[in-house]
Amino acid sequence: MSDSFDYDLFVIGGGSGGVRASRMAASGGARVGVAEEYRYGGTCVIRGCVPKKLMVYASSFAEAFEDAEGYGWTVGESRFDWTTLIAAKDKEIARLEALYEKGVASSGGDLLHTRAELVGPHEVRLVGEGRTVSAKHILIATGGAPFVPDIPGAEHAITSNEIFHLPELPRRILIVGGGFIACEFAGILHGLGAQVTLVYRRDLILRGFDDDVRAHVSAGMIAKGIDIRYQQDVASIDGAAPHQVTFEDGGTGEFDCVFFATGRKPNTEGMGLERAGVKLSGNGAIAVDQWSQTNIPSIYAVGDVTDRVTLTPVAIREGAAFVETVFNANPTKPDHADVPSAVFTQPEVGAVGLTEAAARKLGEVDIYRSTFRPMFATLSGRDEKMLMKLVVMKADQRVRGVHIVGHGAAEMVQLAGVAVKMGATKEDFDRTVAVHPTAAEELVTMRDPV
Repeated sequence: MSDSFDYDLFVIGGGSGGVRASRMAASGGARVGVAEEYRYGGTCVIRGCVPKKLMVYASSFAEAFEDAEGYGWTVGESRFDWTTLIAAKDKEIARLEALYEKGVASSGGDLLHTRAELVGPHEVRLVGEGRTVSAKHILIATGGAPFVPDIPGAEHAITSNEIFHLPELPRRILIVGGGFIACEFAGILHGLGAQVTLVYRRDLILRGFDDDVRAHVSAGMIAKGIDIRYQQDVASIDGAAPHQVTFEDGGTGEFDCVFFATGRKPNTEGMGLERAGVKLSGNGAIAVDQWSQTNIPSIYAVGDVTDRVTLTPVAIREGAAFVETVFNANPTKPDHADVPSAVFTQPEVGAVGLTEAAARKLGEVDIYRSTFRPMFATLSGRDEKMLMKLVVMKADQRVRGVHIVGHGAAEMVQLAGVAVKMGATKEDFDRTVAVHPTAAEELVTMRDPV
């Protein structure tokens, strides 16, 4: 690399994608600088997937105590303490943050705790330090931020940034939105003891997932006691808690907390992208090609800021592919096809590949679907059902989609994702011997299409 630059690579953003790229490049001998204005670890580690999953675990104990009685256990009085959970969660997040910082430092990268903005194709201004550095390559990995609709009183609401730091558990909470964040926190807060109302302006939650999955999760949430109101939205929020909320249909309600989970937007504002000449898409995302390169040859971007597949493991793969391409002379495109995903709703979702609707646009399909009561529920007495669904192309019998709802769905779909990625056919599934007794065996025992 040329000595005319301060760095071979400068990374803006210390989340999963940026840290992976910086560690790989630095380990290979590149001079790397990384700037993060908040906390290393990014959204996923600090205020996203990781703390959320810990809270999902916490919320599941309420039902576990009830289920235990059906198996002969006498469970005494139980009590949940919000401050204990938050303190334990904060301790674990701090541990992970330190590991992210250590990973960059131990690989030889420079850790900078400051906001960074583009000055030009090769220059970055470190706002907190009042200086400018140069780099042969710049990688932007600043992720996304919660979107809050512009309505009267929106400043009184919280987002996923604040939900992890509330001083106490709200008694009555209104969640606005129908995506995975809204639905996951509806289950979390309900399980911890809050009275949860979810309003969604469309007719069914989890847009983008298979319709059978969406309907199954919706029914499961309602059965647990979550008040879901479809084709409804908030018009205004009046005053401090308890908030008086007015809905678009003229109805009103009183809530201790209003939580907007109305989507996320690429975190590109005020970064100097226009000044550097970097093109943005219509929604403010950084426009990149298949190599994660922007229209400015020296500037690349990975992760949620590009709004391709907004999942942490995808950002990590994109960061690694960038380093292979730019620093290791091994041109590598990140693969965005058949990415498995999980939604930690209650009931849980695991999905990989095409939905039924998407597959039907490609040709004729065979659909295999089973809804059944899992073995665990027989003695617990819980009235819940699991859903297993395979989407198979009729022409070549290739399994193009696997959709699971129920306990362990996320763990199951990780392995199903391997099969889908390899191009497994329905015959491959059929000739795989079932593991009995498990819920997962249903994936290889469905014989007749519906």
